[in-house]
Amino acid sequence: MGTAVTLVKDSPPGTAPARLGAPGAVRRRRRGENLAGYLFMSPWIAGFLLLTAGPMAASLYFAFTDYNLFDAPRWIGLDNFTALFDDPRWQKSVEVTAKYVVIGTPLKLLLALGVALLLAQSRRGQAFYRAAFYAPSLIGASVSVGFVWRALFSDGAVVDRTQSFLGLGSGGWVGDPGRVLYSLVALTVWQFGAPMVIFLAGLKQVPRELYEAAEVDGAGPLRRFWSITLPMLSPVLFFNVLLETIHSFQIFGSAYVVSNTTCGPADATLVYTCYLYQKGFKESQMGFASAMAWMLLLAVALVTAVLFWSQKRWVHYEEDVR
Repeated sequence: MGTAVTLVKDSPPGTAPARLGAPGAVRRRRRGENLAGYLFMSPWIAGFLLLTAGPMAASLYFAFTDYNLFDAPRWIGLDNFTALFDDPRWQKSVEVTAKYVVIGTPLKLLLALGVALLLAQSRRGQAFYRAAFYAPSLIGASVSVGFVWRALFSDGAVVDRTQSFLGLGSGGWVGDPGRVLYSLVALTVWQFGAPMVIFLAGLKQVPRELYEAAEVDGAGPLRRFWSITLPMLSPVLFFNVLLETIHSFQIFGSAYVVSNTTCGPADATLVYTCYLYQKGFKESQMGFASAMAWMLLLAVALVTAVLFWSQKRWVHYEEDVR
């Protein structure tokens, strides 16, 4: 049963079929196929080991050492982690990052969902509007976007003149500790194109028969949205919430550039990664910075676990809706 047997074509009647594939040959052929597969995968494996797994293992070791990039690492155990909680700037970075995530992520998803609902309707120029709304996401949080955003929200710039014209006061947001973080929130909300496209794909999967049946029963637009659209869209919503929350924790480029590399006036934009960069590459405290990085990883893992636990309460898959 376990041997490979190949029948000879047109064997004479009554004769036993000849074996062309011996077990040893089959094993050699399989080893050759496996070797070829590993050879094709070797660039990815080498990149993973050298650029991902290796640096992660090194940072985990450095997190328990006193390392300044110039001297040999000195093992200090948990001192870096205990020093985190005694550092007021670290606590400030946690507070700023949490505020940014809690405010920016829901606003971005609400705008993305609202625009997706509008673009899901058939109308003229639909393809143009989709491309136009998605374009800012293609740019990403690049340095050039950060410079433009800082120019827009500086004292005497477009935003300042507009709010002054509307009687909302004057003064740039970039130099105001109470408003500079909201300029970063505005930047992330402006780049709502990626979750919008995902919402559009989810809306296309909602069966039209459900809406037709609801209309026959006299359900209005709000009722249809609450009872049909949201439950059917909840898996996509969960995916967007998870993805955008993780991205928000990783904010660095826009905060660093908009605040002119100072992480904001009075540490108003001292997001977690910005403080990590300062400790690691400006103050050469790589051990402390590595401990910060692993604390961020644990925080993101904890938030992800909570989101997955909560999905049982509000995420409805198609079989559940039926």
